[in-house]
Amino acid sequence: MKQNVINQIDKNKLIVIIRGLTDEQLLPTVSALYEGGVRLVEITFDQSGKFSNEHIGNQIKLISEKFADKLMVGAGTVMTCEQVDVARKSGALYIISPNADEEVIRHSVKCGLVSIPGVLTATEAANAHKWGADYIKLFPAGDIGMSYIKSLAAPLNHLKMLAVGGVNENNIADFLSIGICGVGVGSNIVKKEYIKNGEYDKITELAKKYTEVI
Repeated sequence: MKQNVINQIDKNKLIVIIRGLTDEQLLPTVSALYEGGVRLVEITFDQSGKFSNEHIGNQIKLISEKFADKLMVGAGTVMTCEQVDVARKSGALYIISPNADEEVIRHSVKCGLVSIPGVLTATEAANAHKWGADYIKLFPAGDIGMSYIKSLAAPLNHLKMLAVGGVNENNIADFLSIGICGVGVGSNIVKKEYIKNGEYDKITELAKKYTEVI
């Protein structure tokens, strides 16, 4: 199963990040993304405590069950082993973090989940790989820039890297052209204004712009 998840990430190259939606907004949003060609979504944990781990777990489970044969769901902003367990029990297939925490990475791998920790430096990337990470998430990619990423990736070309943060329809092709194997995109596709107004067709159109480039 884990290899199948890796194959899908390598093939589709786009993980859409969903954050802070109500249960009522979640299903139509994911449906709109699916219609736009999206096959990988990430439901993020909320470290502020506004949304409990249980709440996020329930949302992951909802997507996992409703879209089981259509797309793969993962958990984002995972920073504790407890959150890894909640995500796994809810049906998450991959674990994405903003940081590289050895315990979280090793626990994710032990649970048979794809591990995607966040890094910024060569040392962090090498350590995450040593601890068992399947992908390295360069974050925030838009702030560090293309030249930095190219310089970082050159000696670390044995690592699979994803770019997250600041990726948009105008630069996604640039990221992919320098050897990045995939991207994570959040609010540039999942626009809260469209969701609030029930304009889910606009979410679909935005998703298509990315999937067509890929």
